[in-house]
Amino acid sequence: MRRINIITTLLILLSSSFAKAQVYDSLNMSQLSNWFNPNEPLATAYNIKYNGLWGWVDGQGNEYAILGASSGTYFINVTNPAAPYMCDSVHGRRSNCIWREIKTYQNYCYMVSDDQAPNSLQIVDMSYLPDSVHVVYDSNVLFERCHTIYVDGDKLYGGGLHGGSVGTVGMAVFSLANPASPVLLRTLNQDYASPTYAHDMYVRHDTIYASCGYDGLYIYQLLPNNHFSYINSLTTYVDQGYNHSSALSEDGHTLVMTDEVPVGLDVKVVDVSNLGNLSVPAHFNSHPDATPHNPFIKGNLAFIAYYMDGLQVYDISNPASPVRVGYYDTYWQNPAGTYPSPGYAGAWGAYPWLPSGNILVSDMQNGLFVIDASGLTGISNASANSSFIVQPNPVVKGNDLLIRLKKPVNTASLFINDISGRVIFNQTVTGEKLSIYTGAMIAGIYAISIVSDGEITSSRFIVVE
Repeated sequence: MRRINIITTLLILLSSSFAKAQVYDSLNMSQLSNWFNPNEPLATAYNIKYNGLWGWVDGQGNEYAILGASSGTYFINVTNPAAPYMCDSVHGRRSNCIWREIKTYQNYCYMVSDDQAPNSLQIVDMSYLPDSVHVVYDSNVLFERCHTIYVDGDKLYGGGLHGGSVGTVGMAVFSLANPASPVLLRTLNQDYASPTYAHDMYVRHDTIYASCGYDGLYIYQLLPNNHFSYINSLTTYVDQGYNHSSALSEDGHTLVMTDEVPVGLDVKVVDVSNLGNLSVPAHFNSHPDATPHNPFIKGNLAFIAYYMDGLQVYDISNPASPVRVGYYDTYWQNPAGTYPSPGYAGAWGAYPWLPSGNILVSDMQNGLFVIDASGLTGISNASANSSFIVQPNPVVKGNDLLIRLKKPVNTASLFINDISGRVIFNQTVTGEKLSIYTGAMIAGIYAISIVSDGEITSSRFIVVE
């Protein structure tokens, strides 16, 4: 762990003020803040300072951005989106890194890098935030390098691993029964000789959508005996290149998929409603020369970290005809319509699932952006597949708001945030329903979230006079 000193803090605040003076092209989205450390060293291979990104919410409703960087990983409190501040940071085994990937499970954060040795898997306990984080694991015994990770239930999946007891494998899965000490369950290579590499994977209920580079998309099932079972693959498709990453819609019918190399390839929409019969009903781009990197889906919206085009947002409610509904170009240095090759600049990742509704974006040169998407999503960012129902919506001020859980819970935490991200209500939920009196609320839009077993489900509601 490392705390920055007061001089660095002042430099960050001054730098953030400077960043706000820049001109950012946008549609239906606005910047709440931009955080970066002016002293962060440059990863010289591609002139990158920042990379992977994830978000997390603690038991008190505080929101955090977890930002990968050349030197390590930053833990940034974004509860007040206009004034984010660094709580702590963790150095990696090495600096000058262009890759860091981050995921969370319960109160633990998992961090990997695919840069050359020395490197390691790092795990930190975030339960001490907003004060600090504690490193509980930093080792290359399991593996030294890993390109990407994904958490599904109590399992950690890794793609493109090297070193340690795992060796060089395309993909592996680890048990998080003890979250601070993962245990290898199986490698893909133990069951299948080809493809030999999974660049990234999206996993839901043990179904794995693996982006395997030039080999295409492969879909597997992790069986109860922890063996991989091949389901299907998509190895020839429109505008094909290096299959980079994907995201699955909440109804499980639509996969949004990106190809990173060569530059300027379209985003693909894949119909996965029948895993035995895959098809690509649509493909699109923000600009013919721009390169999509990482997609994320919330409700009917696909949020895409689109390198030099920043964050691009598409409505995929009709998968055959995606519509761009918003964007925020975090890379202000790029003159409109110019896309150098290779284009390793701009937005690396995003995180659209904070209870406040604010969107996090990591820009490789410009750091962390906290984006207001209320003009884009409004009340529509409430998911039809949420774990709870809010009624009535809108609700008249002074009346009760009824929260009905689709499945009863033993214990869960409910939070309500106002449009600024401030927690105005916090209560433990048991059973199936809860009534909330709205008399103390002013008219406006509110975010409501329920945290249960480390999973966060969010929605919105409107209070009217």
